[in-house]
Amino acid sequence: MAFVRDTVTVFEREIAPTLRDPLGLLFTMMQPLLFLFLFGPLLSGTTSMNDAPWQWFVPGILIMMCLSGPMMAGYMLLVELIGGSMERMLVTPISRTAMLVGRTLKEFVVLLAQSALIIGLSIPLGFSANPVGVFAGLALLIVFGVGLGALSFVLAIASAPGGELFYGVTQLIMFPLLLLSGVLLPVEYGPAWLQTAAALNPVTYIVNAERALFSGGFTDISLLYGLLAAVAVAALGLTLGTRSMRRGV
Repeated sequence: MAFVRDTVTVFEREIAPTLRDPLGLLFTMMQPLLFLFLFGPLLSGTTSMNDAPWQWFVPGILIMMCLSGPMMAGYMLLVELIGGSMERMLVTPISRTAMLVGRTLKEFVVLLAQSALIIGLSIPLGFSANPVGVFAGLALLIVFGVGLGALSFVLAIASAPGGELFYGVTQLIMFPLLLLSGVLLPVEYGPAWLQTAAALNPVTYIVNAERALFSGGFTDISLLYGLLAAVAVAALGLTLGTRSMRRGV
């Protein structure tokens, strides 16, 4: 019960600034919205799903938000570490594991709200997906996002007090992970070396699983690979994040 209380306390502390500034939440979605309305219409007739380009593209947009949102979640922790406010949290009896879980739950709620908005805006554009597949896809996205958020916290702790490591690593790996996952364009149209690099990218399997779920392909083998990739990222992130919090920030 003490752990649950501590987790709720941290979650309420983290979610409060977001609730006070909903416009800021929309501002962080400007890039996904631009891709949705300006890039998405160009995909008609260019993908292997010629009759349903939005079913192919919308899951990719959700993965893009997952990479640009939870992956940058450690930024606020880094600000607190540099500013010294995190030190005041550490002298409290709050469980350090709860500090990680509460922050991660905040990213979970934000990601879920953003995903629901993107899906709602995509429907008038021609997006039509299996309702059960959408919920399953969001669950998979949340597992992946929780892992990314936790890894972001680990990177923020390792980057304190300067922060240069955090900015350098996130910018260095975010765009390769994005481009090599086939979010924007089909990877199978690329050269052999690019397809090999994409096969080594865990995000590729999560993107394929999301597309299969949103289309109702519940027996597609890509679901297994995507689930394994998402669970692996989540397990790695939570394990390393908990260890970092317990050792001291």
